[in-house]
Amino acid sequence: MKPAPELEALRRSIDDLDGRILQLVADRVKVVLAVGQFKRQNNIAAYDPERERKMLERLCSQAPEPLDADTVRRIFERLIDESRRIEQHSMGKHS
Repeated sequence: MKPAPELEALRRSIDDLDGRILQLVADRVKVVLAVGQFKRQNNIAAYDPERERKMLERLCSQAPEPLDADTVRRIFERLIDESRRIEQHSMGKHS
């Protein structure tokens, strides 16, 4: 049985949003890589736990409905972890 046209339209909307999110994540990782390169060139510590803490607090406080702070925290913690992994891989450090 074929899904209703309304359901197909909603699914297309999700697909479009997913594509936009994917591009934004790729853009974010490009900036993360540039930050990492800058830090290496300027002998700055790669990991800044205070920056990460403040960023997560800021994002959690801005959680729009229907998201809540816990959901936002989990999403961005994962994004940070994956960005860090990509950065390490780009530097030739496989963890």
